[in-house]
Amino acid sequence: MSSGADDTTAQRLRLLQAEFTEHPRTGPGDGRSSRPAHAPAPINLGVVDRIRAAVYEVETHTRTAAPNAGPFTGEEARVYDWSRQHTAHLATEQQQAREAIIFRQGLEHAIAAGDTTVVRRHPCPECGCWGLYWRAAAQRAVCVNHYCVDDNGLSRTWSLSRLAQQHIAAKEAAYRSAT
Repeated sequence: MSSGADDTTAQRLRLLQAEFTEHPRTGPGDGRSSRPAHAPAPINLGVVDRIRAAVYEVETHTRTAAPNAGPFTGEEARVYDWSRQHTAHLATEQQQAREAIIFRQGLEHAIAAGDTTVVRRHPCPECGCWGLYWRAAAQRAVCVNHYCVDDNGLSRTWSLSRLAQQHIAAKEAAYRSAT
């Protein structure tokens, strides 16, 4: 499988590290008259935790699939290369599972950086239309096709994991039919 998704995911992780770990600057005051008891953290701990969780997930998945991989000790964005190197010998299904995790994380990184349009680049798993949008409150992609509804008459929603699995499966199917 190609490393296109891997490169994009690593780039998105680097962007999060470089641009979104610092708190946004505000004006001279926030309207409060008293000073806070503690200084705020110099970095956005939510983004730092997100990055650590992503690295931990990939490392854990890799070490489960390839116990001889050893711990990951490099720069966070290189965890995807590290995972790919240590699992290249595995069966196709296991490599697809790895790629789905990497691709899903790429979507998550983009959304965390404010780019919710990444879900629009994927067809709805149910109806196949290209009318997905990100619903932040539900943390899911939603199909806007008014005929694509569940048993309760509500718009179908999809997790990023489901979109990633569909994307990787379609990519693999296209690769297999081309060879």
